[in-house]
Amino acid sequence: MKNVHSSIFKIPVIIFMALILIQCKDSTSEQEKMEEFAQNYTAAWNSKDPQKMASFYAEDGVLIVNGGTPAIGRQQLAKTAESYMTAFPDMELVMDSLVIDSDTYRYYWTFKGTNTGPGGNGNRVNFSGFEEWNLNEDGLVQRSIGTYDLDDYLRQVRGE
Repeated sequence: MKNVHSSIFKIPVIIFMALILIQCKDSTSEQEKMEEFAQNYTAAWNSKDPQKMASFYAEDGVLIVNGGTPAIGRQQLAKTAESYMTAFPDMELVMDSLVIDSDTYRYYWTFKGTNTGPGGNGNRVNFSGFEEWNLNEDGLVQRSIGTYDLDDYLRQVRGE
């Protein structure tokens, strides 16, 4: 009888431990899934194809950079990306990290390039920032709030 009672108490502990392990796997899977999403997003920027970048957003997705005018919808998102890609034809975006906090994903990046596009002055820039993403039910960016040090960026563009 003693063995039966000790076995009965072990079963809930084993089930509890299994649930914890499953939950940890799900969290790891979420991190891995989002890391891959962010790496692919970086590759889309580096492809210099603005439509590829815009494809990571919902059809009615929104990007607001430094509190400026929102780019709403894939067409405007592609135009925003194209403006950077045109001004900096050799641009390179590097993913620095991705932080997950509940349903918000913070994508940290570094942008490097030479301002040799139309009207460019040949000055190099190297600046960092982040985007804070909220995804929709399809796993696409619904809203992104982008932030970087605009004063530092402008100093670099001017060659100061």
